[in-house]
Amino acid sequence: MARACSQAPDVCTRERIQSVADAVRRRVLEHTLTNNGGYLSQACSSAEILATLYLRVMRLGMSTAPSIPRSFPGVPGADNPDAFTGAGYNGPKGADLDRFIFSPVHYALVLYSVLIELGRLGPNALDEFNRDGSTVELIGAEHSPGHEVTAGSLAQAISQAGGIALARRLRGDSGRVWVFMSDGEFQEGQTWEAFAALAYHRLGNLGVYVDANAQQCDGPLDLVMNIEPLADRLRAFGAEVHEVDGHDPDALAAPAESVEVRDRPLVVIARTDPCRGIERLRERAPKLHYVRFKSEQEFATYQTLLNEMREEGL
Repeated sequence: MARACSQAPDVCTRERIQSVADAVRRRVLEHTLTNNGGYLSQACSSAEILATLYLRVMRLGMSTAPSIPRSFPGVPGADNPDAFTGAGYNGPKGADLDRFIFSPVHYALVLYSVLIELGRLGPNALDEFNRDGSTVELIGAEHSPGHEVTAGSLAQAISQAGGIALARRLRGDSGRVWVFMSDGEFQEGQTWEAFAALAYHRLGNLGVYVDANAQQCDGPLDLVMNIEPLADRLRAFGAEVHEVDGHDPDALAAPAESVEVRDRPLVVIARTDPCRGIERLRERAPKLHYVRFKSEQEFATYQTLLNEMREEGL
C-alpha cells in the first residue's frame, strides 16, 4: 500500500513535483541575490528530494502553524512556557501521521521555500529571513519553520529521530518517522552510532533520505574524508538501502512505496548534482558549499539568470 500524499493524489504527479522543485531553486537563487550569499547548491541538489517527500512519500496533516512565522520566543526551558518548535508546519502530531526530522539545518532556506510552494508557509514568510529576532534563520533551529529538533551540530538529528521512532513503536503508532540528511553527515561518528542503534532496535518505522551531492564545506567529500561505498557500509550496519537518481521523483518515491511494514530502517541514497538547474555554478567547482558573489559583474550574471528562469517558469 502506497503512502498517502500530503495533497490530493491527482496533483501528486511527476510534473507537479518537478514544478515545485524548479520553483524552489528559483526562490533560493532570488534570496541568495538579495542577501549576497546563500546555500544555493543545496537547493540544486535537494529540491526534488524534498518535493517528493512532501508530495508523495510522507503522510502529513495540514499545517497548524501561522503563515507568517512567529518571532523567537527565547531558549527552550522549564522557565519559558512560550517556547515552541516549527513542527506545526508539518501538520499536527497523530498516531497515524508521519513525523519529519530535518537534519542538515544549513539547508533551511530550501525547506522554507518548499513550505511556501506547498502553501504551508505564507508567500511573505521570508521577509524576516536571517534577521535578528526572527525564527526564519539562515541556519535552522528547533523553532524555525519545518524544524522540530536542534541539529546545528550535524548528525544529531538522526539520533533524536531514532528515539522518536522507538517511542512511537512502543506506543503502537502506525505513523513513520522520516529524516532528511546530507551525505557529509556520514563523516560524523555519531551517525554510525545512531545507525547501529536503529538496526539493533529494528526500527522499521524510520526512513532516511540522503542528499548525496558529494560536497561538504571544505570541498568534495572524497578529498576530505571518503565515505564510500556508503550503501555497502549502511547495509553492513543493518539498514535496507536503495540508491536512486535524486532528481527522479518516481525513483525517489519507489523505495518508500514498495513495502508498508519493515523490520529495519530504510535508507534512500539519492545521488544528486549540486549544480542541477543552475549550470553556471560549475564555474565555482569544487567549492560549492556557500555562494557569495565576488563582483558586480558576477552578481549581474546571476540576476540575469534569475530573470530568465522567471520568464521560462523554471
